[in-house]
Amino acid sequence: MLARHARALDRRRPFEAFWQDCYDQTLPEPGKAAQLFDATAADAAEQLAASLLAELCPPWSRWFGLAPARPLDDSPAARATALALEDAAEMLQLHLDRSNFALEMHQAFLDLVITGTGIILVEEAAPGEPSALRFAAVPLRETVLEEGTSGRLDTIWRARSMTAAAIAARYPDATLPAAVLHADGEGEPARHRVLEAVHPDAHATSFTALLAGDDGHVWPLAEGRFAENPFIAFRWLKAPGETYGRGPVGKALPDIRTANLVVELVLKNASIAATGIWQAEDDGVLNPATIRLVPGAIIPKAPGSAGLTPLAAPGRFDVSQLVLNDLRARIRTALLADRLSPQREGRMTATEVMDRSAETARRLGATYGRLQSELLTPLVTRCLAILRRRGEIAPQTQDGQELRLRYASPLAQVQGRADAANTLLFLQAVGQLGPDAAAQVDAAAATRWLARSLNAPAEILKPLQATQNGVSPA
Repeated sequence: MLARHARALDRRRPFEAFWQDCYDQTLPEPGKAAQLFDATAADAAEQLAASLLAELCPPWSRWFGLAPARPLDDSPAARATALALEDAAEMLQLHLDRSNFALEMHQAFLDLVITGTGIILVEEAAPGEPSALRFAAVPLRETVLEEGTSGRLDTIWRARSMTAAAIAARYPDATLPAAVLHADGEGEPARHRVLEAVHPDAHATSFTALLAGDDGHVWPLAEGRFAENPFIAFRWLKAPGETYGRGPVGKALPDIRTANLVVELVLKNASIAATGIWQAEDDGVLNPATIRLVPGAIIPKAPGSAGLTPLAAPGRFDVSQLVLNDLRARIRTALLADRLSPQREGRMTATEVMDRSAETARRLGATYGRLQSELLTPLVTRCLAILRRRGEIAPQTQDGQELRLRYASPLAQVQGRADAANTLLFLQAVGQLGPDAAAQVDAAAATRWLARSLNAPAEILKPLQATQNGVSPA
């Protein structure tokens, strides 16, 4: 395991300097924040992460649903199945609202925007906690990823530095060696390297945790299997042949660097314009070290000397504002700040809102498809499995077939609204053709189709009547 992790770590090293540069330009550490002069990228990256949370999995709002694998008939048993699926979705939403899902998911989206890859850990909470689910955003710097045959990041290595107390709390059944238990000295407690590995096997997902000592000794901490991978790794986009994703910050990094440099030069030029550059004769009276350019200052000079005189600047930096505005506009466009953020100038009409949403869906179409496959579907599947094991929801299948997820996030509803608009246009045209054409339309079926397309709750529709001899009653 250690050798395989080392090989995967070698394959990740070419990306580390690039990721660190992206972080330094958008989310720098406190010690490096003084090197950042322009906050356009930092603000746009934070807005994009918050917008992804609101558009894909908004907190305290139902952004998913459960539907049968095939259409149900209109029998009472089928309606009972549909109601049971609705209850299971409501229960999952309740546990998500009570958990730390929104907090950790936003941090994972920050990693996704900056580095192109995000990781969220979904664990079962201890009994007695408000929610059965517990989430943790895993930093990319702690993990090494491998892509499986399915194209997903299903092998995750996580290296952590932990104290003996933290190791004992996370792995209560592990027997720690005496060298680890008594390694603490004065001051800070000693920290030890722990390596966690999750990888698929023939039937499930295997989990192994090791304690690696500095002397080369290795002690097992835990070993087992998961029905679903607790680590969910997802990417913004990826180049063919690469394992890690590429994010919008990386695409806009040249403009971000240039904008930061332009603002730095503007500030230096402003400092020169405010204080000026001065010259004085070396007459033995004037001491430049004691001169303070403040109001009311008296600067001595020798009789007949020029004293302290300003030096004219060679030129002005007026073109900088034009360059800076262009750079900031490109940064905000690359980070979708001009699309996902609300309009500040006036109010938009309903048509403008739909056009804006359609344009956003087109720009995020490929990314949303990848996030739905790599993030949303595994996330809901993992959470449902935990709730089933806890007895919070009953296992629901349809003739032995798995159920399908139906996404109802704001971004997922854009296509539904477009389909509904086309259908309403068709119904309006049919109504203008006369009674014979209108008689060809099943109004009840059209109403239910529009309800599904616009994600209307099932409770507002009347129950279907059971068919008799294959013919619906009039």
